[in-house]
Amino acid sequence: MKRPGVIVIAVLGALLGGLLVYGLVQRRDNRSIEAAIRDGKRPAAPDHALPQLDGSGTRSLADYRGRVVVLNFWASWCTTCIQETPILERFQRTLGRRGTILGVTYKDDAADSRAFERKHGLTYPSLADGKLQLAPQYGTTALPETFVIDRRGRIVAVSRGEVSRRFLDNAVQQALRS
Repeated sequence: MKRPGVIVIAVLGALLGGLLVYGLVQRRDNRSIEAAIRDGKRPAAPDHALPQLDGSGTRSLADYRGRVVVLNFWASWCTTCIQETPILERFQRTLGRRGTILGVTYKDDAADSRAFERKHGLTYPSLADGKLQLAPQYGTTALPETFVIDRRGRIVAVSRGEVSRRFLDNAVQQALRS
């Protein structure tokens, strides 16, 4: 008969191995968009209709086809998101009719998200992804994350972490050339 300690060690080893494999798979998926862009490809931007944060129905990326979209995943509890909101808001005015910033909340309470928008004077639209129907398709697991999408709905650039004005300028220029 086997000793109980050996069984416990075997079970823990199997669990640890499973977690390691899961972590590797998640990391690979999280970076597949970047790998495609690095290889000179422009992958199609995943899309899913989500409720508008202001409660006026649903929208999807397809509604913005023909314009450049700067898709920004954020949450009211994300301190880095607070730091980048002035850059995104100023850039929204720079884009004008050529495009839009499109915020997507990530696991955030809608009331908290709306309060965040009011407090920081955000004028660009935001969608609510409380059930994570869109974010996982982009490999989004940490905030903020920003994806620049060209007028044909293809991803041209990714910023995982706080976005900079330099990134936005360069990425949007690439998107406008397509």
